[in-house]
Amino acid sequence: MTVTHDQASWFAQTFDQLVGNVAQAVVGKEHVVRLALTCMLSEGHLLLEDFPGTGKTQLARSIAGTVQGTNSRIQFTPDLLPSDVSGVTVYDQDKHEFTFHPGPIFATIVLADEINRASPKTQSALLEVMEEGRVTVDGTPHDVGDPFMVIATQNPIEQAGTYRLPEAQLDRFLMKTTLGYPDHEATMAVLADAKNRDRAAGLSPVVTSAVVGDMAALADEVHVDPAILAYVSRIAEESRRHPSVRLGLSVRGCLAFVRVAKTWALSQGRDHVIPDDVKLLAEPVMNHRLLLTAEAQFAEITVQQVIDQLLTQVPAPADRVAAP
Repeated sequence: MTVTHDQASWFAQTFDQLVGNVAQAVVGKEHVVRLALTCMLSEGHLLLEDFPGTGKTQLARSIAGTVQGTNSRIQFTPDLLPSDVSGVTVYDQDKHEFTFHPGPIFATIVLADEINRASPKTQSALLEVMEEGRVTVDGTPHDVGDPFMVIATQNPIEQAGTYRLPEAQLDRFLMKTTLGYPDHEATMAVLADAKNRDRAAGLSPVVTSAVVGDMAALADEVHVDPAILAYVSRIAEESRRHPSVRLGLSVRGCLAFVRVAKTWALSQGRDHVIPDDVKLLAEPVMNHRLLLTAEAQFAEITVQQVIDQLLTQVPAPADRVAAP
């Protein structure tokens, strides 16, 4: 199916409405909000590495409220068990049968706060649900519903007592970004409305959860020229050959690139992906997938510097990349 001009316009207009609604709660962070919504409409999950008090919970709650969905927050601690996330079956003495009690993972938007503080076993339970979209307890599968997105957070400070996410598990997050502190004007706006302790609570839904599914399906139909696919593939190949990189971009990472580029292009009202989409999304897609060598880290080379080098080394396609 080819995306029509009217469909592209509708998607872009609806996307802007979603962004505007969420931005009422997450002030001064429109680009991050766009990335988060792109991640949701690409049916992926988001990793936020940020300092405390920057609005991560507000982001999760406002997105859920905007799409008329539910939200839950799981505070990850070392003693958290997999059943605390997924749920457990309990014997009902009145009915003389086991009944499944769903855990907090059964929500539209799940905030996994400080995921690196939980044990690897609990982390794996969460990542399994993210990949499969369902929970299996005592041999019985339970779907978590659709749409479903996990926003996991990591604190870049206070690394004592944490369990670092392995690279193979990091790769399962579609994108990684950071909210950061708001600028002066945004901070002033928040302080002026200090009496409003929960900015996300007052948001009204813009679309239903069913519309989110329709938007995600439409984004899948965006045209991607073979030249763009070759561009993404060459970036991945060069990342694996880069002297400062020990682990380059995987095939899953390339698929993530294409998925988010389609959604981003459609959010701009286009029915096709252009090289600038790939360049703009390179950092959130690649910065948690590239593993630097010990020598590069010792030389204080950053992943962002490597990404910039890759985008400079690999020439972008100059041919026409619009939909036929």
